[in-house]
Amino acid sequence: MKSRNQSFIIYILLFIAIIAMVFFTVNQQTAGADEIPINQLAADIRAGRVERIIEDDSRLEVTYRNNDVKTSVKDPGAPLIVQLIELGVTPEDLSSEQIAVDIRLPSPLLGIVSIASYILPFLILIGLFWFIFRQAQGSNNAAMSFGKSKARMFSGDHPTVTFDDVAGCDEAKEELHEVVEFLREPQKFISLGARIPKGVLLVGAPGTGKTLMAKAVSGEAGVPFFSISGSEFVEMFVGVGASRVRDLFEQAKRHSPAIVFVDEIDAVGRHRGAGMGGSHDEREQTLNQLLVEMDGFGTDTNVIIIAATNRPDILDPALLRPGRFDRRVILDRPDIKGREMILRVHVKGKPVSPEVDLHDIARSTPGFVGADIENLVNEAAILAARRDKRIIEYDEFMEAIERVIAGPERKSRLINKEEKKIIAYHEAGHAVVINALPEADTVQKVSIISRGEAGGYTMAFPEEDRMLRSRRQLLSDMIGLLGGRAAEDIVFNDITSGASNDLERVTKLARTMVMRLGMSDELGQMVYGKKEELVFLGREMSEQRDYSEHIAQKIDSAIQNIVQDSYEKAKTILKQYRDELDSVAEKLLDVETLDADAFYEIFPTPVEKNGGIPEKITA
Repeated sequence: MKSRNQSFIIYILLFIAIIAMVFFTVNQQTAGADEIPINQLAADIRAGRVERIIEDDSRLEVTYRNNDVKTSVKDPGAPLIVQLIELGVTPEDLSSEQIAVDIRLPSPLLGIVSIASYILPFLILIGLFWFIFRQAQGSNNAAMSFGKSKARMFSGDHPTVTFDDVAGCDEAKEELHEVVEFLREPQKFISLGARIPKGVLLVGAPGTGKTLMAKAVSGEAGVPFFSISGSEFVEMFVGVGASRVRDLFEQAKRHSPAIVFVDEIDAVGRHRGAGMGGSHDEREQTLNQLLVEMDGFGTDTNVIIIAATNRPDILDPALLRPGRFDRRVILDRPDIKGREMILRVHVKGKPVSPEVDLHDIARSTPGFVGADIENLVNEAAILAARRDKRIIEYDEFMEAIERVIAGPERKSRLINKEEKKIIAYHEAGHAVVINALPEADTVQKVSIISRGEAGGYTMAFPEEDRMLRSRRQLLSDMIGLLGGRAAEDIVFNDITSGASNDLERVTKLARTMVMRLGMSDELGQMVYGKKEELVFLGREMSEQRDYSEHIAQKIDSAIQNIVQDSYEKAKTILKQYRDELDSVAEKLLDVETLDADAFYEIFPTPVEKNGGIPEKITA
């Protein structure tokens, strides 16, 4: 803002200078155009053409009898009358009857204005050069500060986020609470011989709350907190990143005890010497300086570095060893209890209906992370406002879940009757197969209303969270995914492109079972293929084949057999429950959406699902 004000003032001064120069130039040109020599004035006086002369210092304003006004200049060393007489003008020509001569005393203000008219432009130009010189000095200072750290410091006196605002990760809070306590009461730990941890690495999937947890540490610690992104170290010029690392730690040491938070540390902490075509010198120099600052000579200060990443596998091993990052805090996807606690944090201060069961909503959001749940609550509030409600009700939350998972409804999408019937049987096939399998999830909703790119959808959630997935459960998932294609085949004796996403997911799941999880009887308990990442592109681009062509053929055969067997089992289930399939599809064509109660009224859960299931449809 200050720079903008200075520039505005300079522009105003330049404008004034230009106007002044133009004014005085035009004035002088105008004066020069009507000026006559004094001998011409004397001749006009003798001829009787002059009516009045006004003397103003050395300048003369001459008024003729024909009302013309001209100017002239006299010698400042002699009176006007004497000069005119010397030029042949007689005293009779200068008598009061013939001509009026007025003599004005010189005005001090006029002299000042005359002087200022010459000096002011030069003063403005001098000021302009001074401003340009100052700007050049500022640019030089900016160049000198190019290697300064861009970290933002927070004092922690007025915290906006505390541990109370972070839910669903109690173990991570406990680990970081020890760090905060160490900074507050170091003697409590030092007296027992404990040393302060050098670094804490926050690891978790995107949206699990790593940055939010760091903000909570800032609010709880009450010590200076420096926040910077890993990408802010890396510049085009080699050595700048290392200089910024040095400056950052110098600032932190001056404010010791302090916390330094580096978000997305994988931007600067990637494995050295990886990638094609050599290494990135700037990033490696920055990483080397960071390693030295964290565990080099002269690091006996109470400075803790907290870093966050969702890619710990690509970090340099030297960065992860004890003595640098002593602790690795994992922020997992929250379980049902954690999701419920996160929901309670985000609904705080919002008008939520007392009838809303947050536990039920948490059960309906498996796999959601903190960012997803925050988005879910916000979408529910937007929907309630759009519907002109004063409170957020259960329907808004369930609608928000579907919007987050599949996108908004596309009721305006035109679908002909034949396609609508195919979609209805497709989704009914998914729901019937899932409900018939004992290891499958519980059907929550079936709809043929388009959402996003899907023509319809079937929502099924587990009764409780699972950490492990058995072979039977994975096969049940595959059979359920193929239920839609199987229904099309049975009912219409034809198949459509509507199962493209189902087939993609099934193929990927079968390949994972065979090559990663050792769930193939033919290939045994082995992992095939080693994933490699081309670091310079930042993504997994290749897979090293550590098996022969013969094994590759067996892998393809095993995957094909698993998918085909699952498809045949899906068709077997639908043939067994053909009446229920028709009933569900006809109801969908009538009402378009079935919730759990409406679906189970048409097709109650088979007895076999609660205790044993016929061998012909066992996963």
